[in-house]
Amino acid sequence: MTFSITVGALSITVPASAGLPAGTPGGTITGQLGAVTVTDNRALLTASWTSTVSSTDYTTGGGTASETITKSNVSYWSGPATATTGSGTFTPGQATATQKQPFSSTVTAFTLTAGVGNNSASWNPTLVVAVPAAAVGGNYTGTVTHSVA
Repeated sequence: MTFSITVGALSITVPASAGLPAGTPGGTITGQLGAVTVTDNRALLTASWTSTVSSTDYTTGGGTASETITKSNVSYWSGPATATTGSGTFTPGQATATQKQPFSSTVTAFTLTAGVGNNSASWNPTLVVAVPAAAVGGNYTGTVTHSVA
């Protein structure tokens, strides 16, 4: 008798959109993005993955310098896992708010090491926006991109 174990893919799901509360020039805006989930169905003997996150600048109106909040003014912290399945060591990139990292460069969101078989992890990341004192009023839009490899 023989049988097979099927394998799948490594994937990530993120909220389609998110909104943060309003703030004032010179203030701080804090809000959560919603659940991010990495699903690893590769059924590996030695499973590992790293999820990273990056951001664009945030603009309003015509996107002039006065209508832009740069991505370096926005920080990310993953927080702890809200759910995990499978075995391995699941590690948040930033377990607490004091460990938040600015989007000056790509940020590690979450990792898995020493996994076996299928696994998954979910977390609800928080963004912290340091609003410049010279920011003009308006609805600012940017893109936060999560990936996994």
